[in-house]
Amino acid sequence: MTTLRLADTEALPQVFALKQKIEKLSDKGYAFGHQDTTSYGVGWRHDQDAYTSDVYKVIGDFPLVYGFDIGQIEHGKDKNLDDVPFDAMCTLMRKAHKEGGIITISWHADNPVSKGDSWETTIAVKHILEGGSHFQVYKEWLKKVADFLLRLKDENGMLIPVAFRPFHEMNGAWFWWGNPNCSPEGYKALWLQTLQLLSVEFEVHNLLYVYAPNLVFTEAEYLLNYPGDHVVDMLGLDLYQHGTGKAFKKTLKTNVEVLKRVAETLKKPYALTEIGLDKVSESRWWSTILDDTVAEMGIAWVLLWRNDSENHFFVPYPDQLSANDFKTFSQKAHVLFLDDGKV
Repeated sequence: MTTLRLADTEALPQVFALKQKIEKLSDKGYAFGHQDTTSYGVGWRHDQDAYTSDVYKVIGDFPLVYGFDIGQIEHGKDKNLDDVPFDAMCTLMRKAHKEGGIITISWHADNPVSKGDSWETTIAVKHILEGGSHFQVYKEWLKKVADFLLRLKDENGMLIPVAFRPFHEMNGAWFWWGNPNCSPEGYKALWLQTLQLLSVEFEVHNLLYVYAPNLVFTEAEYLLNYPGDHVVDMLGLDLYQHGTGKAFKKTLKTNVEVLKRVAETLKKPYALTEIGLDKVSESRWWSTILDDTVAEMGIAWVLLWRNDSENHFFVPYPDQLSANDFKTFSQKAHVLFLDDGKV
């Protein structure tokens, strides 16, 4: 499946290697991922003396895919929007990478026009495109993103490859870069400009670029904002359960089938780049809803969202309602955690 061309025409060899690694995952099954898994969990936050995860506390292994978010880096802040210090984030990324984990980064950027957060939907995209009133602001923000990405080096000084998922869920109305706050044409222009600035202007060459809409029902919906084969390396999809398990399972099946058809046509690896049920209130969610629907569908990974507190979490912690089912799920040969991904 691997082509010799990536979105960044000067991508480093380790980025090609990451893409090949991602493609090979689906030969064995699919990888388990978790957002902020080593940064914090229910009742704890990372400190320098303890390296843990709620996933590890339940099953004795870590995820194979590690999600991080760099929201607030655009302001030069010390911590991200979820209070994770960027220095600590770099350390956690290095450790995960050294152990064979895959790093994926999202960016909940603030609204560059209104100065509100990502969810403040004042029209912004047309103003940050070249020639717009806030182009220079956006360019300065992106320089800070670039500086952070170029800090991500392993113990040998090699840049760590990252699956970068900017401006996700663009077909939803909740972000300033989403429809209808931004037209599909505007979104495509923003994607191309971001790629151009990062790779050419700021010489960031350690990224795979991941395009990831929210809930869709047709290929046309999925591709509405798609900026083009030559500027996307991987396809994603974000989907959360808000109603019954039965209804979600049906929706998930439809969405994964759409994603698979598009990805096979475009010959790109694909993943569920965000998924979950807040507070995991169904005791057998892992085996009867998630795995029963996505196994053998060719996806590279599922990334569960973060464990913030007992009131907002997506992966079980010890003794949580779904913890026993999660253990059963984790032991399935085709569900890949960190130890399964080591070669």
